[in-house]
Amino acid sequence: MKKSLLIFYFLTIYALAELFWWGYLLIKIQPERKAMILGEGSVFVFIFVVGAIQLFKSLKKERRLNEVQRNFLLSVTHELKSPLASIKLYLQTILKRELDPQQQKGFIKNSLKDIERLDDLVENMLIATKIDNKAYSFPKEEFNFSELVERVADRLQVHTCSSQTIKAEIEPGLSLTGDRFALTSVVTNLIENAVKYSPPCSEIKAKAFRNNGNIVLQVADNGIGINDEEKLRIFDKFYRVGSEDTRKTKGTGLGLFIVKQVLNHHDAQIKVKNNKPNGSIFEVTFNSHVS
Repeated sequence: MKKSLLIFYFLTIYALAELFWWGYLLIKIQPERKAMILGEGSVFVFIFVVGAIQLFKSLKKERRLNEVQRNFLLSVTHELKSPLASIKLYLQTILKRELDPQQQKGFIKNSLKDIERLDDLVENMLIATKIDNKAYSFPKEEFNFSELVERVADRLQVHTCSSQTIKAEIEPGLSLTGDRFALTSVVTNLIENAVKYSPPCSEIKAKAFRNNGNIVLQVADNGIGINDEEKLRIFDKFYRVGSEDTRKTKGTGLGLFIVKQVLNHHDAQIKVKNNKPNGSIFEVTFNSHVS
């Protein structure tokens, strides 16, 4: 891409230099037509510059797209390799060592959690592709949203700490009419993001409650937080802060894009607020007529 930009700069400068040179020669040969040559030359230069600017923007856009695709492939590769390596290690340990039933059960349970991580990744990629291609219909049904949030929070619970990492405060009996599969993805992505960007064993709060007739979902963390400039971009497809080579947190940049798109199809709004003393709060509000 750098080579393409260098060629573009060279050709642009060369073309402008040639244009001015030929203009100078024409004026020198026919000085009586100076005004006409300058006028027509100015129009040509204007058109040339506008075209060059548009071409430059297209090259820059292509460069950003290539970088985004590269980062996405790196992140997906990492997301796939990590749980696969973990599952392989657990299964090899079960085969090679004499373990008591309790240890075997623990290893199998951890393997299943890693398989669920892979399943979440595949589901994110599938639903993002369908949304992009306008091939997803968002089938609606009435279901218990309270149970959905509780189930997702329990599945994503981190059990390596002495105290629970995810603290769920769910008002019972919250009913929504919507796409259960897509909204499960919304809750999963919001809680997973909170886990990813928080220090180990720090508390994450997942709340679901009714407020003024609307159903509200809040996911709060004590992580690194999000500055105001990035709050405008975090819902863009593939957007992630920093470079994939230096970023420590896992992810593909699809999660919040899916969240925003799904909520748009459910007439729901999402806000990102600063948590105190640090971290972020993602607040989703489902309008009352949705339930």
